[in-house]
Amino acid sequence: MKAIRYHEVGGPEVLRLDDVPEPTPGPGEVRIRVKAAGVNFADTERRRGLYDAKSPLPRILGSEAAGVVDMVGPGADAQWVGRRVVALALQSYAEFATTSEQELLELPEHVSFEEAAGLLVQGLTAWHLIHTSAQLRPGQRVLIHAAAGGVGLLAIQLAKQTGATVLGTVSTEGKARLAREAGADDVFVYGGASSVAEWVRKLTDGSGVEVVLDSVGASTWESSLESLAPFGHLVAYGSASGHPPLVDVEALYARSLKISAYWLRTPHPPALQRRAREALGQALGKGQLRVTLGLVVGLGEAVRAHQQLESRATVGKVVLRVP
Repeated sequence: MKAIRYHEVGGPEVLRLDDVPEPTPGPGEVRIRVKAAGVNFADTERRRGLYDAKSPLPRILGSEAAGVVDMVGPGADAQWVGRRVVALALQSYAEFATTSEQELLELPEHVSFEEAAGLLVQGLTAWHLIHTSAQLRPGQRVLIHAAAGGVGLLAIQLAKQTGATVLGTVSTEGKARLAREAGADDVFVYGGASSVAEWVRKLTDGSGVEVVLDSVGASTWESSLESLAPFGHLVAYGSASGHPPLVDVEALYARSLKISAYWLRTPHPPALQRRAREALGQALGKGQLRVTLGLVVGLGEAVRAHQQLESRATVGKVVLRVP
C-alpha cells in the first residue's frame, strides 16, 4: 500500500510517499480502508522529533482515519465489515490502518469521510476541554485562543451549547469571521492598539473570564492569566508558539487562580471516552456540530499540508484525501 513516512526528523520535506506492506488486524482489531486521514499539529511535532521522539524510524504518521472496514481480526465483530466509520487509528496517513473495534464510530451516509476525519482528535480534545477539564457552566465566560483552528471552532460550538459566553482570539479578519460564524460572541484580532487582556476587561466590565483555553503557549500565557476573573481557570493544551514559562504559584494567590493541562493521549476512563465519542457523533449526524475543512489535499501532498499547518495559513481542519 501507499503510505506517508519520514525516515529522519526534520521539516516537511522529510515526508515521503512510500510503498509498505498492508497491515493485518490483530485480536479485537479491524482494518480500515482509509478514505480520509486527519492532519494534526502533533503530527508536525512528531516529524520534527519534538514529540514521541523515541519511536523507531521510518514511521507512518497519523492518528485518525475515516473510511470503510474491510477486515476484522480474531474476536472482532465481523458485522463491521463494509461499514463507514471513523476512528482514532495510528499510522493513518496510509491506504489502510488498523485500530481496536472499541474505537469505531459508525458514520451516517450524509457525513462525508473528510468531515469525519476532522472530528475525533480535535473534537474529543474540544469536548474534554469544555466538559471534563473546564466543566463549563451556563452563564460563564470563556476565552479561546486560536479560535479559528480545528479545536477552536469546535470548542466555540460546544461552549455555546453549554450556555456560555464565548470570546476568541485570531490573527486575521478572515479568521474572525469564521469564529463568529461558529458562534463566538466577540473576537479579538491581533494587531490592534489594545492587548487581549485589556479587551477582555473592557468586555467583562473589568471582571475577566472564568475560563481560558490556551493552545498557543509562550506568546499568550501572560495575557491568558491577566484575562482571568478571580477563581478563574486556565487550561493549557498546546504550545504552538513555544513552551510557556514556569508557573509562579505566588502570582496566583491574589485572584485564587487555577492552572491545569489537558492531553488527549492521557488514559481516559473508557465510559467517559465512549460518552464523548458518541456525543460528538450524534451532534455531527444531527447537524448540531459543524467541522470546518480548511485544507483538503491528496495523500501525496502531505508535505504541503504540513507546510500550511505549521505556517498557520490554515483554518479549521486539514485533511488528507486517500484515493
